[in-house]
Amino acid sequence: MLKEVSPLEAHEILEQQENAVLIDVRSTMEYNFVGHPLNAIHVPVKEPPGWDIQPEFVEKVRAFLAEHRPENNQLDDVPVLMLCRSGQRSALAGEMLIKDGFTSVYNVLEGFEGDKDENGHRNTINGWRFHRLPWEQT
Repeated sequence: MLKEVSPLEAHEILEQQENAVLIDVRSTMEYNFVGHPLNAIHVPVKEPPGWDIQPEFVEKVRAFLAEHRPENNQLDDVPVLMLCRSGQRSALAGEMLIKDGFTSVYNVLEGFEGDKDENGHRNTINGWRFHRLPWEQT
């Protein structure tokens, strides 16, 4: 079952559980130009122009975990936190991991940029950046 957490709760999990991983599933353009949480792993679940689901998504997540978490031979149990712009694509990506056997998957509600305000702007009412959690741009 996909667990849901706020950005603040996600940051706390990452601070407290050294084997936890934050995966940013946004497109490469979003990750590079809008910014991303510090130490986030970038594995896009969809990419333009077609915005189709990337068929190798789960395999790329597994490959990263196998390379960077070799001490944990039960990769399906590694806490994996999924993040996108607002929490929709990350929920889809999280469900894909659960379907493949992962047991500790979290969707970061609000996402990196958060919901739109009454003027259609993001980063003003919620989200990772709104909460001033660590992030960078490349």
